[in-house]
Amino acid sequence: MQDIHKQLDWLISGTDDVVSPALLKEKLEKSQATGRPLTVKLGVDPTAPDIHLGHTVVIEKLRQFQELGHTVVFLIGDMTGRIGDPTDRAATRKQLTADEVKAFAATYIEQARKILDADRLTLRYNSEWLEPMQLADTIRLMGQMTIARLLERDDFHNRFTEHVPIYFHELLYPLMQGYDSVALKADVELGGTDQRFNIMTARQIQEAYGLEPEVGIFLPILEGTDGVRRMGKSLGNYVGISEPPEEMYGKIMSIPDTLISRWAMLLLGENRTVWEERVQSENPRDVKADLAKRLVTRFAGEDAAVAAQEAFDRKFREHQVPEDMPSVAMPSNPWQVSAIECVAKMPDVPSKQEARRLLQQGAVVLDGNRLAVTDVLSIAAGSWMRIGRRRYYRFTV
Repeated sequence: MQDIHKQLDWLISGTDDVVSPALLKEKLEKSQATGRPLTVKLGVDPTAPDIHLGHTVVIEKLRQFQELGHTVVFLIGDMTGRIGDPTDRAATRKQLTADEVKAFAATYIEQARKILDADRLTLRYNSEWLEPMQLADTIRLMGQMTIARLLERDDFHNRFTEHVPIYFHELLYPLMQGYDSVALKADVELGGTDQRFNIMTARQIQEAYGLEPEVGIFLPILEGTDGVRRMGKSLGNYVGISEPPEEMYGKIMSIPDTLISRWAMLLLGENRTVWEERVQSENPRDVKADLAKRLVTRFAGEDAAVAAQEAFDRKFREHQVPEDMPSVAMPSNPWQVSAIECVAKMPDVPSKQEARRLLQQGAVVLDGNRLAVTDVLSIAAGSWMRIGRRRYYRFTV
């Protein structure tokens, strides 16, 4: 793709905002004239062990820069990760240890390689330049930003006005992320729309250090499986790209129909209008099944996607109980037990309080019969229990 206008259109497509398209065009033209690829940065803080579909929206755009021959830097924030990005946080994050961040970083890199070309990927860690910094270096960096400017951020402003503590290390976060762009001499930085303050700060800090400011490319935030809130592990509405294929498929099939076309656009690069028309003219469940199969194929392979679809159909379309399910040992056969006590002993049910909530919601089925809070059960070996839509268990002696 030699035409700069075509490159620009491709790179801007699907974005929420670019600061600025004119600067990106200028950088692309200079790169083509000099033969020097752009340095394109994506910084990730490994504060959890898994990459989910929400992360892949940005990583997909990073892959496009790879395909155009630019130098893509997947920056692991092993120093900033110990602070944790305060963006959208109503309270201070728990600080992680270096060992925790290192373990999470290993899984991030492995999972990112499912999307990016590993042979053309540059991996860097911001501890390379942030850890050796002297106090004088830190003072110079802190001199590039006022407290008033930091408190313009909604999260900091809200916490300040509500008298929720803000600690100095949190105020350093956007400055440290900005210095990453100085150290890498980044030409372009990608992030979600929630990263606007951090990336705009990076542009300001680059100029303060005598560099041309980077282009900020902002990608939309992907809604989670609940269809309302942004996808996140802490909210329980995420789909991890390394989850078992059946789990991935089932979670995708649980999203509201209103999300189908948006997910197809953001995660598959498909034309949103085409998918909206499909939802209107076809059975939305079939369209969603197509989306689920494509996404599972992408991360787990076609065979795994076909098997996941067949398993899902057995469970939900044909109302069949899955052949393979985790077993739960009973203390006796039959097992005389209250419904609350029984559910509380199931894997992933942490307490009797949670068991009561599940029963009250009608989320527990024993051998095809929905259970109530007051039920007393007589469970025989071979019986099965379903909790929610996807968790099945077989009782054994």
